[in-house]
Amino acid sequence: MAYEYTNSKGQLYHLHSKEVTLKGNLQMKIFYFKKEVDEEFAIDELPADREVVENERTGLPLVRRKRTEEEAKEEAKEKG
Repeated sequence: MAYEYTNSKGQLYHLHSKEVTLKGNLQMKIFYFKKEVDEEFAIDELPADREVVENERTGLPLVRRKRTEEEAKEEAKEKG
């Protein structure tokens, strides 16, 4: 069962992950949400070092690295 997230608009999304190759042959693991479950890329748990945030304007869920307390304070300063 894929990790699920329901956004503020009540829409259900499922977490997926895959390895991609960037320019310079750099390998990176990306995380993304889809409304449909793709069994090949769906993952069951959100990694411990990640958190889900929601785009305020569109309601789309995003996965990002967890912020330290210092980074969170800096981000709050920038917002207002």
